[in-house]
Amino acid sequence: MRLAQGIVIDKEKTFGLLKFSALRREVFLQNEDGTVSTEVKERTYDLKSREQGRMIQVSLPASVPLKKFDYNAEVEIMNPIADTVANATFRGADVDWYIKADDIVLKGKATSTIGEKPSKAPAIKDK
Repeated sequence: MRLAQGIVIDKEKTFGLLKFSALRREVFLQNEDGTVSTEVKERTYDLKSREQGRMIQVSLPASVPLKKFDYNAEVEIMNPIADTVANATFRGADVDWYIKADDIVLKGKATSTIGEKPSKAPAIKDK
């Protein structure tokens, strides 16, 4: 069972301050024969949530470049949606919650980053 559109989240009230931790896992597509391909389907990141008081996992589509922010960098998730997957059991159902988002960006950045630290080019001195 799945919610039709997921639950739209007020990210400030639900998560509060978010800090980047790490890439948790990559999910790969399957080939027609059932083997795992090398094509990434989605990536899940660990973020520290002040309001939740614990680590949360947020999944992004593979079309979003790999995120490599500094540890504990303040981040913001774009358009988060919570959804569930329920599996029937003999005693009712087991429900798993997950969070998906369009992107994770550094706090205060209006647009998505490419996920890499900016490089500082060495100054060129004229001699």
